[in-house]
Parts: sequence; C-alpha cells; structure tokens
Amino acid sequence: MRILLVNWNDRENPHAGGAEIHLHEIFGRLARGGHAIDLVTSGWPGSAPRAELDGMRVFRTGGRHSFALRGRPLVRERLRAERYDVVVEDINKLPLFLTGMTRLPFLAIIPHLFGATAFREASWPVAAVVWAAERPLPWAYRRARFHAISDSTRDDLVTRGVSRERIEVVYPGVDAMWYRPDPAVARAERPTFLYVGRLKRYKGVETALRALAEARRTRPEITLEIAGQGDDRARLEGVARRLRLDVAVRFLGFVSEEEKRRLLRRAWAVVFPSPKEGWGISNVEAAACGTPALASDSPGLRESVRHGETGYLVPHGDARALAERMLALAADPGLVARLGRGGRAFAETLSWERTATATEAQLSRLLAEGG
Repeated sequence: MRILLVNWNDRENPHAGGAEIHLHEIFGRLARGGHAIDLVTSGWPGSAPRAELDGMRVFRTGGRHSFALRGRPLVRERLRAERYDVVVEDINKLPLFLTGMTRLPFLAIIPHLFGATAFREASWPVAAVVWAAERPLPWAYRRARFHAISDSTRDDLVTRGVSRERIEVVYPGVDAMWYRPDPAVARAERPTFLYVGRLKRYKGVETALRALAEARRTRPEITLEIAGQGDDRARLEGVARRLRLDVAVRFLGFVSEEEKRRLLRRAWAVVFPSPKEGWGISNVEAAACGTPALASDSPGLRESVRHGETGYLVPHGDARALAERMLALAADPGLVARLGRGGRAFAETLSWERTATATEAQLSRLLAEGG
C-alpha cells in the first residue's frame, strides 16, 4: 500500500506525546513491512522541512498553531505528486477535514476527542474553537472509516452520531520487553508515587497534589515525583508551595526513556488523575514494569487500568478518594506487589505488533471495500 498519513506532530517534535508514540509504533512497523508511507506533519523552530523517520518520509510545514492552515495545502500537494492508495488522518488535535480533498479510501484515527474538556485547558476562545471544530466531525467524515483506540472513544463517536459499524476499536500496545520488572531496581524506600506525562491543566495533576497533602496527614513520609514538562508547571509548583509540599514533591522535568523506566520500576504506583484520555499509555508502561496505577475513573483510563487487578480507579477530581488509595498502598507493600503482578500479566496481552497487524488488516479491508 501507498499511504498518505497526516498528524499534527511527528515523534521528534518537542510537543510530541502519547499520540505520536502510538502513530510511530504502528506505522513504523507498517513501513518496515514494505508499505510506502508519507507523513505530513507540523514543524517547529529549527526543524528540517524533510526527514525520514522509522522508514517513513516526513514532510513538515507550519508550526504548532499554524498547521491547521498550512497542513491542508501540503496534503493537496502530496496528493498531486504521488498516487496513494489510502489517506489516514490521525485526529488528535483539530480535525483538518481532509475527506473533501480526495475520493481515496479514508481512515480517521481517533485517540480521543476533547469535547467540553477543552474548556479546562485553554482560554475560552481557543477552547470554543476546539469544541466547535469537533461538532461537524460525523457529517464531515461521513464516508470515512474510524480507528478508535478504546471502547470509550468509540462510544463517544457513536454518541456524536457516527455509525458504530464504521468504527473499529484497536487497543494500543506496549513494549513489554523494554518496560519490564528488574530485580536489581527495588521499590523506593519510602512510599513514592509518580506522575508521568505532559504538565497541562486538563491532566488533573493538581488533584494528585491535593491527594498527597491529604495522605501526608496520616503518612508524612509519602512523596510524589512528577516527570514531564508543559506550560502548567509553574502553576503546579505554586500549588505545591501553598500546600506546603516543597519537601514532598519533586518536579523532574523532561526525563530520558531510561530514566522514565527506572522511575516506573521504583514507584509504588503511578497516578493519572485526568478527566478524559484516549487510553493512558503511562498506565500500561507502569503495568509492564510491575507497578500499579491509580487513575481517575474516566473515559480511556478505565480501560488501561483494571480496577482491583492492576490498580484502582477513583472518581475524577476526588482528592480524598485518591489519598485513601495512596494510603492503602503505602500501608501494604504486599498489595503493591500483587497489583504489580496483575499489571504485568495485563501488559503481556498487549503488543505493538498486534496493534500494527490489526491496523494493516483494517486498511486492507478498507481498500477491498473501495472506501
């Protein structure tokens, strides 16, 4: 197959996150399997306009805030320059509404849709643009097939008016050979919890800080490590100071993959207090390392955490409930170990090879149906 792939970022972009890991793990494998793939994506200051990543040709244009305008002309240019078999748009920011540009078979990958959660992150005008851009998606993509990464995302699409028959759920994978327990890396001596991800207001990290403050009233040795970067860091540091958590919280900033793995292995649990995710990749990376997860009982997260088996789900925004689960783990290393074993067993059922194979099969069916 010759595939034209469109996504806001590639994995080298400083703003890349879980959606880009998902994209490259799948389509890098398809490229290595013999499919020809061109990726249209945004650039950043100093980025090369052309690159090759994971066997894919990468074409960059615009930047974080201009790709919505500059991406469409570059897609049109690529459609004129090459004879593709299928177009794949990964909609993890604003939809680009590319279906009107081509009659080729079309697949829309949906990690998750923001909906009203956009108003928790962005200013009212920006959030309104995101919310409004998602509204016509069922009509504008009426001839597309959909690839949802969780049952929650599928259900969201159906609620918005997309026919269930046009949606296939393909769970993400995890590299269970890289993320695995290591007997040489022991749990932290004190009960230590970990957040891994972007520091954005909508991720709910403030809830983890408030839960930590609550838990430390009973167990003052409990600590929280926060790995990641983002524009909410300064505000979160201010929250930590107001809660008198200066000695209990470590903001680690960007960490390497090796350091992330070490942090996951030594943590007593990861925390993921977001109101909505497509899946929650750090939950399954932790699980693969034999580490439980404490997460909001939110769309996406409730599928990457099996309550009572790989960790616990708590009502979103309920700092007291999260604190109670932190205290339960802090008081019982045996429970941490049991949930960690359950997490490892769960992670071993997931693989990127399976995800890539399922995606390839979906694309093949799409071509056989003629779009």
